[in-house]
Amino acid sequence: MNRLLTFYLDHIVKKGALTLTSATGESRTWGDGSGTPVHARFNHKAVERKVVMNPALHLGECYMNGEIEFLKGSIFDLLKVVFENAGNNATAEPWMRAIERMRLLFRRVIQNNTPRRARKNVQHHYDLSGVMYSLFLDEDRQYSCAYFEKPGASLEEAQLAKKRHIAAKLLFEQPGLKTLDIGCGWGGLALYLARFCGADVTGVTLSDEQFRVANRRAAEAGLGEHARFKIEDYRAITSPFDRIVSVGMFEHVGRDFYDEYFGQVARLLKEDGVAVVHSIGQFDPPSNTNAFIAKYIFPGGYIPALSEVLPAIERAGLMVTDLEILRLHYAETLLEWRKRFLAHWDEAKAIYDERFCRMWEFYLAASESAFRWQGLMVFQVQLAKRVDTVPLTRGYMMKAEDDLRAVDSGVREPEIRICHAAE
Repeated sequence: MNRLLTFYLDHIVKKGALTLTSATGESRTWGDGSGTPVHARFNHKAVERKVVMNPALHLGECYMNGEIEFLKGSIFDLLKVVFENAGNNATAEPWMRAIERMRLLFRRVIQNNTPRRARKNVQHHYDLSGVMYSLFLDEDRQYSCAYFEKPGASLEEAQLAKKRHIAAKLLFEQPGLKTLDIGCGWGGLALYLARFCGADVTGVTLSDEQFRVANRRAAEAGLGEHARFKIEDYRAITSPFDRIVSVGMFEHVGRDFYDEYFGQVARLLKEDGVAVVHSIGQFDPPSNTNAFIAKYIFPGGYIPALSEVLPAIERAGLMVTDLEILRLHYAETLLEWRKRFLAHWDEAKAIYDERFCRMWEFYLAASESAFRWQGLMVFQVQLAKRVDTVPLTRGYMMKAEDDLRAVDSGVREPEIRICHAAE
């Protein structure tokens, strides 16, 4: 077995039960025997060298290509052993740090998300088969962090709570407020705001599939006059809005475009307007996007630290009127997605192939691991231009959520004014 690999694991793994078998049949075990037993086999000798030299990229690649097989446990169980032992220091060895520094040098090239390149990157991921997404998302196709209000909540309940939570922060004081949804996905949030808050919503996306599905859903729901969807880059929009919301899109902006993004939000937001940006972030200082995720899943994507986001907000002349950090909510969301995807493996394989399924499993497992053990989180930042735009306490949010909960659960009919400010 590769000496560098065994040296690394000897140094890192103290807890757990990890066994690796080389292509020549040699087996080694690490840990104290606790937890779920994990036994992986390398099918080719070169795999050991590739994985230890650049685990962030090659562990996922080798699993995706069938070069790593699990005799006990799963790829998630392996990641759990590594990260529970190493935490954020899983790539702390000198050669690993050198690779990450090299990637950092080319970050601006990789994340050069011009309008043309941004559309290509979005199509790479979001224009996959709609049937495939239905295999693991909730029925509303919410493809972002859910909000688990209580233990034991289902994915559907948590995604509904997420929409309700964001709607409350947007402060819909009256019907007909012009609302922009930047990166509208398949239209679920926009349709919620139109139906329950009386908003007049324009959603923009760069995905052909999302554009078609969102407009079809609006027509089927009888909301076509109140929720419309376009294929348009956020930088091309010119009309002003009372409310702006963006959920799960900021991760695709790119580090060098933060000033442009928030500058555009400031230009489009009316003087008494409110905006809410919901994005993945990280507790740690700025660092690279995971190499596997950047290459195979979200090209051009980047997870910001708040130290990168807040200065851009300040330079745009916007005020942060509320900031909330959601910690393990996305880990729980990803767990539900992964369980559902694994349960529908054969259907996904029929649409694509075994390699695609392995790639997607690794993506979901690695993402969940990152939120549990590698310092990722989700932030929701509320923005305004005036210091008195929103009430002085959060009571209005709680009142609006209570009102919306009664309406979206069918307890009572929607009122003209649901998301209202506290008097």
